[in-house]
Amino acid sequence: MVDIATTTPPGIVPTAVSRAPQVRSRATARRRLGPGRRFRGASFVGPLAVLAVWSVVSGTGIVDPRVLPAPWTVLSTLVRLWTDGTLAADIVTSLTRAASGFAVGLVVGVILALLAGLTRIGDAFIDGTVQVKRAIPTLGLIPLLILWLGIGESFKVVTIALGVFVPIYINLVAALQGIDNRFVELAQVAGLNRLQFIREVVFPGSLPGFFTGLRLSVNISWLALVVLEQINATSGLGYMMYQAQNYGQVDVIMVGLLIYATFGFVTDLIVRTLERKALSWRRGLSK
Repeated sequence: MVDIATTTPPGIVPTAVSRAPQVRSRATARRRLGPGRRFRGASFVGPLAVLAVWSVVSGTGIVDPRVLPAPWTVLSTLVRLWTDGTLAADIVTSLTRAASGFAVGLVVGVILALLAGLTRIGDAFIDGTVQVKRAIPTLGLIPLLILWLGIGESFKVVTIALGVFVPIYINLVAALQGIDNRFVELAQVAGLNRLQFIREVVFPGSLPGFFTGLRLSVNISWLALVVLEQINATSGLGYMMYQAQNYGQVDVIMVGLLIYATFGFVTDLIVRTLERKALSWRRGLSK
């Protein structure tokens, strides 16, 4: 057996041997100090726990069914509405509105963020204006938007877009302007031009901020939709819930809320999955 200590020339540290303990110690520290590895299906634990509690309090009669119908009652109502054909049409209408408003807000937010985050002129003209809009609640603009656009689909899409673009803009601009100066110096040493610098350094470095804004914007699009579909609407889940309120149909209201919640949960799960795929190179406590 060869003794590494005696065969290695003086002053030279055996790299493979010296780095292995360091790697093991870092891995051990992460396991000891961090939250641990994410287990499969962790996102479903909370909703399933809420559903279990709901079933227990409904089955034991702790909660009056007139106040909160049992899960099986809500499921029966959902099947009935779906069989009638009204629920499917309302879901398609709501999805179209949310997707249209979100797409417009996403494009506007990204374009404004790139202009403000990468150019001084854009920052001077855009950032202050967006901050003023940020201080004004989007739902507070509804009376003015109704006067301008009426109560048709364009009004609903524009309102959702106004709420969506702000989180995307703020988080993406913060990420663009927060690129470490050391990366800028490294890019200069490597001889990168501006386009290469944006593609190789700025774009990857801004992705975490972009996905944070994206998750917030997805949530806002659904929140805005709930309110908008109860304002002079003639279709959609919000309209269905508004009509159910007039007739005291709590089970129908719960169906609408559960569908909204499902849409929000699924879309957030999709964004988080895309984030993990796009940022697989980033090391964090949750990895």
